[in-house]
Amino acid sequence: MFVSYKWLEEYIDLSGVTPDELAEKITRSGIEVEGVEIPANGIENVVIGHVVSCEKHPEADKLNICQVDVGEEENVQIICGAPNVAAGQKVAVAKVGAVLPGNFKIKKAKLRGEASHGMICSLQELGVEAKLVEKKYAEGIFNFPQNAEVGADALEALMLDDAVLELGLTPNRADAMSMIGVAYETGAILDRPVKLPDLSYETVDERAEDAIKVRVEAVDENPIYLAKVVKDVKVGESPQWMKNRLVAAGIRPHNNVVDITNYILIEYGQPLHAFDLDQIKTGEIVIRLAKQGEKIKTLDEAERSLSENHLVITNGEVPMAIAGVMGGYDSEVTDQTVNVVIESAYFAPSSVRQTSKEIGLRSEASSRFEKGVDPKRAALAAERAAQLLSLYAGGKVLSGTSAADHMVIQEKEISITLEKINRVTGTELTEETVLDIFRRLQIDASASEGLITVLAPTRRGDLEIEEDLIEEVARLYGYDNIPMTLPVHETNPGGLSPRQQKRRLIRQTMEGAGLVQAVTYSLTNQQKVTEFALDVKTPVELMMPMSEERSQLRQSIIPQLLESVSYNSARQKESSAFYETGSVFLAEGSELPNEEEHLAGALTGLWQLHPWQGEKKQVDFYVAKGILDALWEKLGISSDIRYEAAKMDHMHPGRTAAVFYKDQQIGIVGQVHPVKAKELDLKETYVFEIKLEDIYGNETAPLKYSAIPRYPSISRDIALVTDRDVAAGTLEAIIKEAGGKLLKNVQIFDLYQGDKMEEGKKSLAFSLTYMDPERTLTDEEVVKAHNKVLDAVKEKTGAELRS
Repeated sequence: MFVSYKWLEEYIDLSGVTPDELAEKITRSGIEVEGVEIPANGIENVVIGHVVSCEKHPEADKLNICQVDVGEEENVQIICGAPNVAAGQKVAVAKVGAVLPGNFKIKKAKLRGEASHGMICSLQELGVEAKLVEKKYAEGIFNFPQNAEVGADALEALMLDDAVLELGLTPNRADAMSMIGVAYETGAILDRPVKLPDLSYETVDERAEDAIKVRVEAVDENPIYLAKVVKDVKVGESPQWMKNRLVAAGIRPHNNVVDITNYILIEYGQPLHAFDLDQIKTGEIVIRLAKQGEKIKTLDEAERSLSENHLVITNGEVPMAIAGVMGGYDSEVTDQTVNVVIESAYFAPSSVRQTSKEIGLRSEASSRFEKGVDPKRAALAAERAAQLLSLYAGGKVLSGTSAADHMVIQEKEISITLEKINRVTGTELTEETVLDIFRRLQIDASASEGLITVLAPTRRGDLEIEEDLIEEVARLYGYDNIPMTLPVHETNPGGLSPRQQKRRLIRQTMEGAGLVQAVTYSLTNQQKVTEFALDVKTPVELMMPMSEERSQLRQSIIPQLLESVSYNSARQKESSAFYETGSVFLAEGSELPNEEEHLAGALTGLWQLHPWQGEKKQVDFYVAKGILDALWEKLGISSDIRYEAAKMDHMHPGRTAAVFYKDQQIGIVGQVHPVKAKELDLKETYVFEIKLEDIYGNETAPLKYSAIPRYPSISRDIALVTDRDVAAGTLEAIIKEAGGKLLKNVQIFDLYQGDKMEEGKKSLAFSLTYMDPERTLTDEEVVKAHNKVLDAVKEKTGAELRS
């Protein structure tokens, strides 16, 4: 939003406040002023001149010899090449010694043998952007009105000495997208009254409703539509002051009718549109939703196709404008227009936003409708347009307004306590101070027993909740005046959450065991998406994948780790040990997937290599399981973990175990099936994958330390013959349970399944340690506890001592 300092002075007294000071105050109050520009800066000695005579240059067809009165004793001769220069014109003259933009200095010169003492300037040469210059002056010099004073400062007459403030508005401050809105804001900052335009004018007896009828069919999209009728309009140039203000606001002047609608757009923030009344053949305006495929030729002469959700202004038969976006070509005001209909309306922001986006057309009007205009200003803007048309276009305003008003306008009531304002802002403001701030904002407010009630005006659509009122109080009180204090409350020292602690411990354990962390893609292909998955769910496919290989969200991390192992193996890295903690994505039907964190590992090749000692060890099942056992030990959940033999696709049927935590399966560990390994060109490879959510949710008991025992322990070794399908873990659990409080440790140390063993049997050897930390055990006590163990394993599994 560009704000002219001189234009702003019409609504508020700015005496004693320079443009730069005003910009600083506005910025400090919450609206950033991105810059202050004075177009005439650096330009000197440019005056208004009167072209007394203009003759062709004898030596150049495109040059003219002009005698120009610049308010001095004698006329000056200036050679001018502008095609539209002529005798009798009032023009901008840069005298000898003048400085133009770009530090271009004007000197005496000779052009084809004729002296030239100055330069007749175009607006572009005075620093006005070409896009803001009226079309008729775009290729030549600018002409002042005939009543312009000769010798006067041309820059002042063009208002190029004015300061223009560029406001960087946030979307919520639509109220400041108008001069009056900025005046309200400035008045609140400076605590000065705002003077609004006088809207008085004369009307004729004929009624607007008799000249044009208004009917709204799409009430939700257009609750307010007003039409003022002005007849006998003389379309021509706007007054120079109006042109100057439009240029300062970044709008090119056209003619007095169009310029007035644009002027009010900037002044009130209310978009208007002017129709040629005589082109509305039906005598009525009907606002409705467009028909699918309906066509309209807009003011930019482009034909646009409409949809059923686009709101249009019609004459009851065909569209004349796209509501809130752009007018139609066939009903625009031209030089031949005599009778004008001025449209002022409130269009639903969502409707205008959708229409503007879908047809690819954005305008000054649509940008304001999208953010929401003040519904109360629709009538005020229409009256202002009628007034200016009667003053500057000689029009006769018909009495009344042809209207369709279906909107109940209510100011929103918001209440907040003084205690909350002070608590949030850290101040100790009184009720009087807060009420005074709302008075400066020209917002009705009252207070009772610490509760402040505000009636938010319709021009301030951004005021909706308590926090909005707090912001208004804080910014007008002054952010610089808010004391700098530290928050007073109990603080806790920083630290990791239990989940973060466990995640870090898991990674430390994996890396301490010798695994290297990998970070792989969360995306895979259709073939691999369910491979090695602990829970097979509906695959989640990307709508726009970067490739088929990365088109689905993974359900297991193992396939990606195997890709990494295979990649390394292909580059002569035969031994690899990777782990990854990451997410898998599990969906039920069409619902959004649940994101679960898993731990996975992949190992192949040599686990240990000591060439000097001649020792080496290949990765096997027990290496992978041992890594997990170390993790359970670190997490303090070893007693709740058990393993069971399992079968799973792509896993070796005899070297795979399911991992259970508190009787709930949380993972697998085992060897990749040789067929799958061959497919990936891998040697013997072992993998594991663990669900971490249940482990994270478990409250780990704090680590307890005990003193070194003062009394000796007693060890007993047993070899148990049992069926081959009885797991060692089962026997270990039975032994621990039967041993009671005296049994402190159970360790398996041997497995035998040789030819000296009965068919279908195996021998498992355990070392049992008995101890009482308070006394020395007797042989009788150890024998009694040991016999309980032997009886229990025999009763529950049929295991017997090996002879």
